Order: sequence, then structure tokens, then C-alpha cells
Amino acid sequence: MIKNVGVIGAGQMGNGIAHVFALHNYFVVLYDVSQAQLEKALMIIRENLQRQLKKGTIQQNQIDSTLKNIKTTTELDAVVDVDFCIEASPEDETLKLNLFSKLDSIVKKESILASNTSSISITKLAKNTTRSERIVGMHFFNPVPVMDLVEIVKGMTTSEETCNIVFNLAKNIGKVPVLTKDYPGFIVNRILVPMINDAIFAYYEGIASAEDIDKAMKLGTNQPMGPLTLADFVGLDTLLSVLNVFYENFKDSKYRPCPLLVKMVEAGYLGRKSGKGFYDYNNK
Repeated sequence: MIKNVGVIGAGQMGNGIAHVFALHNYFVVLYDVSQAQLEKALMIIRENLQRQLKKGTIQQNQIDSTLKNIKTTTELDAVVDVDFCIEASPEDETLKLNLFSKLDSIVKKESILASNTSSISITKLAKNTTRSERIVGMHFFNPVPVMDLVEIVKGMTTSEETCNIVFNLAKNIGKVPVLTKDYPGFIVNRILVPMINDAIFAYYEGIASAEDIDKAMKLGTNQPMGPLTLADFVGLDTLLSVLNVFYENFKDSKYRPCPLLVKMVEAGYLGRKSGKGFYDYNNK
């Protein structure tokens, strides 16, 4: 039975994952290399809990219990006794491979190790461990406390038992899980990311303004957010990383990142988190 959860990485996704597990009465060990990032994560979790309270989706006592359920640490060894450990590190294959190798040597052998990766091979991550049957993808969507969907990714060596445990775990924290095979992008990003890239190409080629591209897609396809706004929200660096994974794995030119996207990332225009992307957020 899973009671104790390790979350590796306290960034945008990691703090959200810690939030939902702690809210549903799991004890969470939240790890990050940066103490400042851990403090920021706790501040964001408090703010998001307050938003949920104002909306009437949780009670005051749940805020207190959720925060009590989270222990922060800069020591990776602190996750040694967790029953389930999920990494939410940056979308970098080498980083994740090294991290899984370290976690495999630290976390007790009967525990499941999961990745929140949006595009990197679960099968490849599993090969770097001695528990390949207990390695699985658990891909949350941003913002984690709000978005219902979780993709459960079955690698080539992931056991049915592991998939079933994590599938039910997602249900236990109020999410709606879907099962997907281990191919780049899984379900959502395999479809969504090329669409966003095409929108960037449309802007790059001068077909329309960013505002009109977003307006057209919102009103023409009933999407709540235009593709360029969504790109800024996701992070242009993350988007580029996913496209590069697609391009390298499929060797198909349709996944070629738009040159404008590459230049914007090189310039540090990463979207909301940097203050500027396709839109300027510094005065908002």
C-alpha cells in the first residue's frame, strides 16, 4: 500500500504534484537541490490552496493538513523509505537517466519509480535501473491541482501490476487516468505539440498576428486558450525540448521545430516564466 510519496523536483510541476498527493492524505517528501526553490514551492502551494478554499473546493482544515503532510529536503537520501517516487525534473534525457540510476540505488527495492516526463522514453529510463518492471510514466498536466488528466505510460518492461497500482493511485488523488504506450509524446503532446509548432510557423511566416492566430483557434475550434498563449504558458524551452525528442525519434520533418521558436529560446524568451514570449507579461 502506498502511503509515503517522494517528489523529485520542486518546480512548476513538482510543487503541483506534491500539492495533490498531500491534499489526499499522502505524506510527501519534496526534494530539490535548491532550498530557495523549496521555499518558493511551499509558498505557491499555500497560494493555490487558498484559491481552492475561495472556490469552495476544500475546507480550511485541509489547508493545514496538506501543509503538514509535506516535508521538504535538499538531501536525495531522504526518499529512501517512500513507497512511490516520482521525478519532475527538467525535460532533459541525460539528467533523468542519471537521476533514475541514483534513485534506484536509494529508494527501497519494492517501491515504484515514476517519471512525469512528457516525451522521454520510459523504457530507456527503466533500463538504467535494476527494477525495470516497477518503472512507469505518470504524466500530469499543468496546473496540476486543476487539470484532471494523468497519462499512465507503460514501458516495454513495465509490469501490468505496476500499471494497475499507479492507475488506481491517480484515481485516489482525484485524477482521471488514461493508459498509453511508450512512444514519444504519448497521447496529448503527440497531438498538441505539432499543432502549437504549426501555429508558430504561421506566425513566423507572417500569416497573421499572434493575437489573431490565438483568437481564430479559440473561436474556430472552441479551445479555451490559443496555441501561442498556451506555448507561453507551457514554456518555450519545454516545447522546444519535446519537439527535439520527436524529431530525433521519428526522423520526420513534420516535427522540425520552427526556427523562430529556436531563436526565442536562445534569446531567453521562454514565455510567462521569463516575462516574455509571444506576449509580454512584464506589465501584467
